[in-house]
Amino acid sequence: MYVEYEHKPHFYITKNEFIHIFIAWIILSLTFAWILSNPLTNSFSMYLTVLPPVLVATLTGFVVHELAHKFMAIRYGAFAEFVIWPVGIILAIVTAMIGFIFAAPGAVYIYKSHLSIKENGIISVAGPALNLAMGLIFIGISFLYPSMWILFIAKINIFLGLFNMLPIPPLDGSKVLRWSPMIWGATGALLLILFLFV
Repeated sequence: MYVEYEHKPHFYITKNEFIHIFIAWIILSLTFAWILSNPLTNSFSMYLTVLPPVLVATLTGFVVHELAHKFMAIRYGAFAEFVIWPVGIILAIVTAMIGFIFAAPGAVYIYKSHLSIKENGIISVAGPALNLAMGLIFIGISFLYPSMWILFIAKINIFLGLFNMLPIPPLDGSKVLRWSPMIWGATGALLLILFLFV
């Protein structure tokens, strides 16, 4: 997910931006691991078992997704910076306690005097497209090295891509749909099919 930004962030990853990404990644990982193991009803050792693959899954599924937005925006001459969303962090924690997860702990904010609908759409689809690619890569790896954890990493990537393709502002899908209903439909359909069958 990304939203337009009223200030000019740095062209590169700053120390502050790295801290924001790191915090968002850890919170998202802890909440996903909670959903999968629920230490309140299961053993805490299960939580610790689930956490390492979750960290890899959210690193590839969330961090790489956000960096795809950032560097695609830079490609179009925009300044871009990941900024943590405190409300999203709270929602992730609270919803995880309830039994599901609202996965939006932050977003890439961009600044450019003008972005065309096409540029906006391409920047938006970059994240979910990378999730799709990562999902396919880990599915491929699972054929060579069968493991439920490798498939789990694939599934998390696919889920995060699919979630972001929902056509609800400020999610990526709303901007992709506005630019190209065909690309929105094709990307969303591929993610949905993989999500249902992996």
